[in-house]
Amino acid sequence: MTKPRIGLLLGDPCGIGPEVTAKLLARPETAARADILVLGDREVFAAGQRTAGVALGVAEIEDETTAFSEEGLALRHVGFTERAACPPGKVSAAAGSHVLDLLRAGADLATRGAVDAVVFAPLNKQAMKEGGLDEEDELRFLADYLDCRTHVCELNAIDELWSSRVTSHIPISQVAAAISGDGIVEAATILHRALSAAGIATPKIAISALNPHAGEGGQFGREEIDIIAPAVAAVQNIGIDAMGPLPADTVFVRARDEGFHGVVSMFHDQCQIAMKLMGFDRGVTILAGLPFAMTTAAHGTGFDIVGRGKANDEPMARAFNMALKLSASWPSNQG
Repeated sequence: MTKPRIGLLLGDPCGIGPEVTAKLLARPETAARADILVLGDREVFAAGQRTAGVALGVAEIEDETTAFSEEGLALRHVGFTERAACPPGKVSAAAGSHVLDLLRAGADLATRGAVDAVVFAPLNKQAMKEGGLDEEDELRFLADYLDCRTHVCELNAIDELWSSRVTSHIPISQVAAAISGDGIVEAATILHRALSAAGIATPKIAISALNPHAGEGGQFGREEIDIIAPAVAAVQNIGIDAMGPLPADTVFVRARDEGFHGVVSMFHDQCQIAMKLMGFDRGVTILAGLPFAMTTAAHGTGFDIVGRGKANDEPMARAFNMALKLSASWPSNQG
C-alpha cells in the first residue's frame, strides 16, 4: 500500500522547530506511516538533531520525485545563508525571510502534487514581518501566494474539539468592526467542511457571542442581535447543525460537555485561551481554505528553551497525524 507523502518544514531556524522535527522523525512510527521530505537548511537540521540527541539517516536530494520511492526520508536543502549571524532564541528578520522561502517551497510541492500534505514547525510572526511578510499571517501569505479565491481560516483542534475564528491576527480594538454576517457564515462553513474531511459525518457546531453574557438582550452590545443571530440562522439554512450565539465564557464548556464537534469564535484569544487551557501540549493548527492540507503545532517558537533539548515534540506529532488524516480527504475546491 502506498504511504502518504508529507512535506515537513523546519520552521524558524532560531526556534525549537529543528529540534522537535528531529524528535518527531526519530519516532519509529513516523517513517512507518508516511514518506517524508524535509525542507530546510542542512546545517540547521543537523543542529536540531544534535540538540534532540538523535542522528537521522536522511538522504539529501535535489529532485523530490525520487524521494519517496527510493529513500522514504529525504531532505531538500533550502539554504539559510545568514545562519551564522542569527543567534538561537532571538527574533531575526533573516530567519523570518527564510521561513517565507520555506512556505513557498512547501506550497509549490503540494500544488505540483509532489506531496499530499504539508506540516510546518513553529514560526515567529514578528520575525516574518521583519523579514518581509506584508499579510496578516502565514495563512494569508499562502492564500495570496497561491491566489486562493475563497475564504481561508485558521482552525485549531484539541483532541475531538475543533474551532474556527471570524477574525484572527488583528488588534482587539478592530474586532467588533471586523465581524460580519458573511464572515460568520464563512467561518462556520469552512469548519464544517474540515470536520467532514476529518471523518465527522454530521458536525455539530456552536457559534459564540461577542459581548459579555451574549449581550444581555442588547444591554452590553447589539452585535448578537444585529449580526450574529441572523448569521446563525443563515448557517442553519444551508444545512449545518449550528447553535448560537452562545455566551463566550461558557461556550467551550458546553462544547466539551455536550458533544459539539466545533466552535466558531469571534476573535483569536476568545478561542485560543480556552483551547490551550484544555490541552496546550495537544493542540494542532490547520490552515483551512488552501487547496491542500497544511498543519502545525499550536504553539510558538520556544525561544526561551532553544538548544536545551527540552522541547516537547508531542504537538508536532499530533500535527503530523492530523496531516495524515486529512491528506486523502481534504477538499481540493477549498482553494
